[in-house]
Amino acid sequence: MINQKVYSSLRRSALYMPATKQRAMTKAESLPADVIIFDLEDAVNSAEKALARQRLHEQLAHADYGPRELVIRINAVDSTWYHDDIIFLSELLSSLPSSLCLSAIAVPKVEAATDVLTVKHALNSVKLDHLNLWPMIETPAGVLDVRAIVNADESINCLVMGTSDLSKELRLNSNDERLGLLFSLSQCVLAARERNVDILDGVCLDLNDQSLLAQQAEQGKALGFTGKTVIHPDQLLITNTAFGVDAAALAEAQDILKAWRLAEQKGEGLTVVNGKLIESLHIEEAQRIVTDHDEIVSRGF
Repeated sequence: MINQKVYSSLRRSALYMPATKQRAMTKAESLPADVIIFDLEDAVNSAEKALARQRLHEQLAHADYGPRELVIRINAVDSTWYHDDIIFLSELLSSLPSSLCLSAIAVPKVEAATDVLTVKHALNSVKLDHLNLWPMIETPAGVLDVRAIVNADESINCLVMGTSDLSKELRLNSNDERLGLLFSLSQCVLAARERNVDILDGVCLDLNDQSLLAQQAEQGKALGFTGKTVIHPDQLLITNTAFGVDAAALAEAQDILKAWRLAEQKGEGLTVVNGKLIESLHIEEAQRIVTDHDEIVSRGF
């Protein structure tokens, strides 16, 4: 079983961007999203798949997305458009400017490790084996097989929850607490963390209820998610705040690291910070918090 440490960039927020919307894709160059997911799947109707590929190619030929991580969501492996998407990726990557780097391919509706391997083989065949894969867990079958999915290939460095499709498949009534999803969400977080990869929570479909978005984001943070996918720029601030580093967390992390350095100088394996016992297991988390804060400051949002 694969179990290497995978270090990633900041992924508090991931904004889905329909590849047909040229003006929106241009605007995304200045939006405070850690990740842009250019969507060839759900956000594009069947009659516009070719148009979406064309517009995305045109956009990426001259775009500057700065520190934002760029991901393309292709169509599912069993769809009519999958093979054309693979050909498109090959043509796209061969013509992109060196200043622009595509990080990963998001693969929707992954239900088994074989789905991952199918995409990996296809990418290898067109010499795109350097791209990371982001399997999307959107069905009961995907949830039940998520451990095998995330361990299917070393190129996987993030999982993405598709909670809208999953809710439909589970026949859940909508509720603010997402009670019917909690087992599935936790199961997928466990699988991701065992493999030491990131995992993004699903979207909040209500664009008008900022308090609901905040509630879901805080819940996702509490469950162990790295960040959250969003469908509108107005959802970015709340999402970044929830999955970011607040002043209290930063101060505590800095205190822990300072106290730990002093303890090490004394040859001690324990210390106390603000009445809490601190051991070596707390140091990695404190370092992560400080590193995330520094990266947030560096990118300016």
